Amino acid sequence: MSTLPHGGAVELSIAPRAASDDDEAHEEVNGQGLGPTGRPKRHIPEPSLIEHHGPARVLAMCNQKGGVGKTTSTINLGAALTEFGRRVLLVDFDPQGALSVGLGIPAHTLDQTIYNVLIERSVGIRDVVIRTCVDNMDLLPSNIDLSAAEVQLVSEVGREHSLLRTLRPVLDDYDYILVDCQPSLGLLTVNALAAADGVLIPLECEFFSLRGVALLIDTIDKVRDRLNPKLEITGILATMFDPRTLHSREVMARVVEAFKETVFDTVINRTVRFPETTVAGEPITTWAPRSAGAKAYRQLAREVIAR
Repeated sequence: MSTLPHGGAVELSIAPRAASDDDEAHEEVNGQGLGPTGRPKRHIPEPSLIEHHGPARVLAMCNQKGGVGKTTSTINLGAALTEFGRRVLLVDFDPQGALSVGLGIPAHTLDQTIYNVLIERSVGIRDVVIRTCVDNMDLLPSNIDLSAAEVQLVSEVGREHSLLRTLRPVLDDYDYILVDCQPSLGLLTVNALAAADGVLIPLECEFFSLRGVALLIDTIDKVRDRLNPKLEITGILATMFDPRTLHSREVMARVVEAFKETVFDTVINRTVRFPETTVAGEPITTWAPRSAGAKAYRQLAREVIAR
């Protein structure tokens, strides 16, 4: 797993510099063999076959800013991992239930969700897990009921480890458990970080998205120190990248400068395909398997397995 560079805080309050005529003349990516991050692509080996499943590696998909592609990346990374023979559990840990809806599951009609597993001792995780349209990818669904859990867990002993206790019975059933966090740094997100082996941070290629990352990293450091010593930052995923614009390339350069090797080589470009998959209720790897978006998430899956 990757870690952030040490030796002081990372400066993320970045103001865009004015574009010069010379910038406009170089709209294409410069350099031979450079990837969209502006650096040479690293060699990612073909994922090896596995003889048995588990124990699962838990990854929290986390960013307190909304609309950066957390849910889209959770669904599509999970589906891409299954193509390499991995068994995956997606955990919808957002009361909005977007992950469930994105897989075509009407979460608001479900009688039991992750809320019941967290709060009711009589409900086990296997009672609630749902099979998805993707082979070897299951879902632990959520809906608005989960918003009550944050209040109810406050008085619980070991409240920060409630999700870890929930997931423990199925850790040996899966290779990866991806937790789609809500866009905040509240108790639910702290639970996800306390249960995780690593954090994957989707980061929109837009200057305002950078401003909140320092706060998120501070939270990750506190959780590592006080609750989960094994927690590491698996990687930062640049999303909604538009290679045609100077703005996106400027942001990408600042992200790589600040986070160095922690940034994945894979970059997720803007495309109309992703909203289509939400309507279809399936991942882009099955909805448009030959699209650039599907290829990008398969490449991301390779990087995640390699790390």
